[in-house]
Amino acid sequence: MSKSEDAAQTFGKGFNCSQGVLSAFSDELGMDAALAYRVASAFGGGMARMGGTCGAVTGAFMVIGLKHGMTAETAWKSNGMVYAKVMEFVDKFKARHGSITCRDLLGYDISNRETLLEVRKKGLFQTICPEMVKSAAEIVESLI
Repeated sequence: MSKSEDAAQTFGKGFNCSQGVLSAFSDELGMDAALAYRVASAFGGGMARMGGTCGAVTGAFMVIGLKHGMTAETAWKSNGMVYAKVMEFVDKFKARHGSITCRDLLGYDISNRETLLEVRKKGLFQTICPEMVKSAAEIVESLI
């Protein structure tokens, strides 16, 4: 199974978009899936359902950080690479989808309870979000 399929399958089981992306890469990053789920749990719905940066995008940022991020041994040397990879990811994601914010991608501000209910009623989490999860996983896989 590809990383994008794995991420989408996890999302389809009820995990959020960020959890789907991070967990798809967790094994190769030295993290078990349960820890990935906990680490990414607050990032779904554009950061705790506030409609900000898409959770699939933040999950990808976490993957990039875990793969190339700074440690005590590397000091500041790797931060430039991480930021460059994140910016490249954002450029590619925006080229595909036009934005990296949840409210733009869904077309609704889910931080508002009434619009959140409307999004649920229309099934947008099942129709739009799986594509964002797959796309984020595909792009980040090509970068790491």
